[in-house]
Amino acid sequence: MVLNPENNRKLPDKLLKRLTDILFYSAIFIFIVALAFPHNPAGNWYQQFLPVPTGGQIRDLVFVDSLLGFAVSDSSIIKTINGGDNWVVKQNGYNNFNRIQFLDANTGFVCAGNNKLYKTTNSGENWTIIIPASIFPNDMAVVSEDTIFLVNSEGAFGGVFRTTNGGASWTQVNLAPNNPDRIYMFNARIGFVSNTSSSQLRKTTDGGLTWNIVSGTGTGSFKDLYFIDSLTGWKAGSSGGWIMGKTTDGGFNWIEQFIPTGNNLVVDVKTFSNINSDTLWAGGGFKFFPGNGNRGILYFTSNGGDTWHFQLPDTSYKISQFPLVNFTNRLNGWGYNVTNQGGVHTTNGGDTTFYLGIQQISNNIPKEFELKQNYPNPFNPKTIIPFSLKRSANVKLIAYDITGREIQIMVDEKLQAGEYQADFIGKFLSSGIYFYSLIIDGEFIDTKKMILIK
Repeated sequence: MVLNPENNRKLPDKLLKRLTDILFYSAIFIFIVALAFPHNPAGNWYQQFLPVPTGGQIRDLVFVDSLLGFAVSDSSIIKTINGGDNWVVKQNGYNNFNRIQFLDANTGFVCAGNNKLYKTTNSGENWTIIIPASIFPNDMAVVSEDTIFLVNSEGAFGGVFRTTNGGASWTQVNLAPNNPDRIYMFNARIGFVSNTSSSQLRKTTDGGLTWNIVSGTGTGSFKDLYFIDSLTGWKAGSSGGWIMGKTTDGGFNWIEQFIPTGNNLVVDVKTFSNINSDTLWAGGGFKFFPGNGNRGILYFTSNGGDTWHFQLPDTSYKISQFPLVNFTNRLNGWGYNVTNQGGVHTTNGGDTTFYLGIQQISNNIPKEFELKQNYPNPFNPKTIIPFSLKRSANVKLIAYDITGREIQIMVDEKLQAGEYQADFIGKFLSSGIYFYSLIIDGEFIDTKKMILIK
């Protein structure tokens, strides 16, 4: 039975017969076309696992090259020498590991919230403890073996702590009442701190001796931050900022970068990884699929963030999110969950299919509301659905299977007048006939048919 997507009532007999005929001949068409239709290649991401204790979480992840990598959980330091296919615990028994950084293949540091700073000079095989006075670091930035910055968000005892002699002594700069829990240093002189629960961003240009509040456009705290040079950088926003922003004036003003929305997407960026000034990968968001739950997505840009796409790395792993992302070059990258769901790895630059979500392609005002035919059709696994809005309206664009069951909400928001297109994702669906409907301010406009062939 085919149901009316708008009111879930049975369709009139005459129309139902027409649709039944369409389905019959379409089934024959699918069989014939499937023999020659180019099938989508197997995904270029494969699943990996970390030895995370039950109830524990991965706090940070870093790869030195395509094979050598490290991660920290609440209570362990973990190493791989084969690109993440196998991991070995190198240090455990201590609580609150939260950040790991390597200067080269041999020299690395780990900070822990239990008043510990660890150092290795033999590629993580052994770790020595550097006691940083009474500091309980939330985050760190390692410039060199001598110059290290730690931050602690507590009031009277927190602030920014700096050593220039490898940890033998530390200088404290208290920034209360908004002591930072995040720090990024571009070099020994220039860096930023923020507190993710506030909207305050501070910058230093004298090696951390003074920190000035940045009050330009789009400033706010950050979850992740990276500069390609002293002027150009990106930040994943937190309170008081955008989800993703870019600066070209050293961080005084930020330009908002638009991450794909709609399509049942929950938009977030927790970490990102620069391959160069043009190519970035980011993670933290996910897409909800009715009946299939949340699936983690990875964001990608090849033009410095002017346009962001997203990718769905798997069809069966059911990893709900990829908040930890690291790429060492254009081919080798990782996206990991913080729990024992593990992560995914690519050695050839990820899949070839990218999605945009919903995109306005023109602000020309059309004469009518119109739902257009998807293209390509047949398709695998992605197709584009165009539609037109003659005025501002609450818009729903919903896809259904042949039983009338809702399978994807591509748009559910208020949009301005203009021409739009939305991606339909067939990656998790079986071959067959599907329908999509446009609903404007609660009023059914049109329904069209599309064919997925795998």
